[in-house]
Amino acid sequence: MANKQSRLLFVLHASLAAFGTYFCMYAFRKPFSVASFEGLTYFGINYKILLVIAQVMGYALSKFVGIKVISELRPNRRLHYLIALIGLAEISLLLFALVPAPYNIAFMFLNGLPLGMIWGIVFSYVEGRKVTDILGVVLSASFIVSSGVVKSVGLYVMNHWGISEFWMPVVTGALFFVPLLVSSYLLQRIPPPTQEDIRNRTERMPMTKADRTALVKQFFFPLLLVILFYTFLTAFRDFRDNFARELWDSIGYRGDVSVFSSSEIIIAIVVLVIIGSIFYIKDSFKALLTYHWLLLLGIVVLAVSTVLFQTGRLDPFVWMVATGFGLYICYVPFNCLFFDRFIAAFKVKGNSGFLIYIADAFGYVGSVLVLLYKNFGQAKVSWLNFFVYGTYAVALIGLVVTVALFFHFADRHRTEKLNKQLDYGK
Repeated sequence: MANKQSRLLFVLHASLAAFGTYFCMYAFRKPFSVASFEGLTYFGINYKILLVIAQVMGYALSKFVGIKVISELRPNRRLHYLIALIGLAEISLLLFALVPAPYNIAFMFLNGLPLGMIWGIVFSYVEGRKVTDILGVVLSASFIVSSGVVKSVGLYVMNHWGISEFWMPVVTGALFFVPLLVSSYLLQRIPPPTQEDIRNRTERMPMTKADRTALVKQFFFPLLLVILFYTFLTAFRDFRDNFARELWDSIGYRGDVSVFSSSEIIIAIVVLVIIGSIFYIKDSFKALLTYHWLLLLGIVVLAVSTVLFQTGRLDPFVWMVATGFGLYICYVPFNCLFFDRFIAAFKVKGNSGFLIYIADAFGYVGSVLVLLYKNFGQAKVSWLNFFVYGTYAVALIGLVVTVALFFHFADRHRTEKLNKQLDYGK
């Protein structure tokens, strides 16, 4: 009984700390996207698109740097990195407000640069544990909910406090700075994995360059497939996130402050319940295969809901929630839990952060390319129609990749199990 109570307290502590920290981080990243910056164009490109591209480029570069930094990160440096990176992001938002457009675009790039490291730092506190499935889902729910909440806060700051579109991001970030410090302190107080955690999920450790190279060579084919699917997922999840206001406006919700939060809270709850239930699957390989069924669920929801929306048989609000669910039920596993179970199933020497940051790096490059394609290749296509076409592309690529991954992992696991039995027989 005492052990159960102790574990429950640990889960509550770690969940609150991880959720709060990453939730607050979004206040330094996403509020600017609720501003429209109507009528502003520079270099032949919509100003808001330039801002999104600049921030995503900084974020993507951060992910490439993070492949090394996060994979080598030692526990005693995590909190210092976390606070320093958030501080740099807020200073960049202040300079964005002070420097006139278009020169302030550079500061949106500098804002994204430190923030790309935060996910890897936060997840490093909770990976490799028996309850990582629960903690990972709670952490993932934070960026689903926070994205909508900080947009609502940003819009409220502009509408009710009279703050301009340029000053709104730094003001919104300042509102969340103290809560972030408190959450970060609680995060640092999380105890390291126990011996039972290590037995169940494999010990997680900093990786050398040789470790990283060996892992990529050993699992090149499945990693290639994951990166391909994740690139499209990230690009259109990011598109939906950054241009949520334009999408909601186009389906009849112009000026509705609450819609950003209410829709994402619904998505977060449903995704959290479904993915969190995988905690009860103790065998990591079976859990890994189960994630493939969730990927298929998301793919089907994306495609079917969009068809129903286009044919007028699905309410626009329900469609936005459905597409959010479809994207996130696929996106969330690759952000943490898929790789955590993968490492445990195949007894990989290393940590989840390395694999997450490889996928994220290419994912955000894809996000930039999609934005450039929208501006130069599909400029006359509305935000709504471009997103609709994107959901079909994600669904098609996701179907092919998921089926291929499922059979590859099943065959690989069967072969490794047989080889171990033969070695034992010798």
